[in-house]
Amino acid sequence: MTGLDPATWPPAPIRTERLVLRESEARDRAAFVELFASSEVRTFLGGPRPRDELERTVPAVPGRRPGLFVIGLEGAMIGTVTLDRRNVERPGRIRPDAEEAELSYTFLPEGWGRGYAAEACAAALDWFAGAFPGEPVVLCTQTANSRSMRLAAKLGFTEVERFEEFDAEQWFGVWSVTPSGCARGCSGS
Repeated sequence: MTGLDPATWPPAPIRTERLVLRESEARDRAAFVELFASSEVRTFLGGPRPRDELERTVPAVPGRRPGLFVIGLEGAMIGTVTLDRRNVERPGRIRPDAEEAELSYTFLPEGWGRGYAAEACAAALDWFAGAFPGEPVVLCTQTANSRSMRLAAKLGFTEVERFEEFDAEQWFGVWSVTPSGCARGCSGS
């Protein structure tokens, strides 16, 4: 993530009820290859990449960069959550002069439908709110991706706009923390 100051990267592993958000390790390489090669995972992300190409090009320790958390379940990687700066050249923004932090996530199909994405994303957003107090986070997903749309709502993202990009309608929303510490859209329950 560009401009992580004043945050130190990587943070200590973040533990939730069932998951660990941590920095990438060499043992995660096969899971990274699977994420990029899976037609299921990549349905709304431009399609799968050729496995043989990935086997040649994915580094020994993939994804080791500021802003990328590996999601671990019982020691095995099941997905990633990233917080990157959104390119100002792309459509969708809430501040025309700034690169907002953008939340994105990918999970292996065996992790779908169990609430892991909500748990991991909420933990990453909590970390971000502590490291960057008051800074909003944006999320962009295809409107056709119903799972991602439900997750955005569950996490408290509020729609800002819709637009066409990558030959598909995109949903663009924002998440921010209020002075009470509750994410915008929280109901208090």
